[in-house]
Amino acid sequence: MAREEGRGEGRRRGRDRDEDRDEFVDKLVAINRVAKVVKGGKNFGFAALVVVGDQKGRVGYGKGKAREVPEAIRKATQEAKRSLVRVPLREGRTLHHDAQGRWGAGKVVLRAAPPGTGIIAGGPMRAVFETLGVQDVVAKSLGSSNPYNMVRATIDALANQTSPRSIANKRGKKVADILSRRSGGGEAVGVDAA
Repeated sequence: MAREEGRGEGRRRGRDRDEDRDEFVDKLVAINRVAKVVKGGKNFGFAALVVVGDQKGRVGYGKGKAREVPEAIRKATQEAKRSLVRVPLREGRTLHHDAQGRWGAGKVVLRAAPPGTGIIAGGPMRAVFETLGVQDVVAKSLGSSNPYNMVRATIDALANQTSPRSIANKRGKKVADILSRRSGGGEAVGVDAA
């Protein structure tokens, strides 16, 4: 009898693993054929760049190399799930504030957008926002258009996002005090400073 209960437990554990897999959305951003020159000729392989997210504020990226495309994608997906970062979102649809990110020669500028704007961003950046769960954002890539650099620069910018709640906790203030400055505009802040 105890053995039978153990079997059922194992089945449930397997189902939990499947649900965990379904929790994440992955997007293949780039795939390259790479060659290693050896004595007898060339060994060809594939390098994949994958972005993974739960569409609720977590996103990560990963790279994988293998002799076959599916294996490279699998490796990249595993690495991406290990490198997830949490990004606070305003109303679950856009960023709290504008941000800039940089990685190597890749630079990106991200701007929060009003409802209905959609995702205005190029290829690799669009994949990051879709897997993150952002619905309204305006983004511009400056510098390198290399997908690896663009994805890393975008995640660098997203990692610097802070929510009003975290700022209020740091300063020992209420969230309403922080948000009233945002809605008041630049003039109100300038008057306070003068």
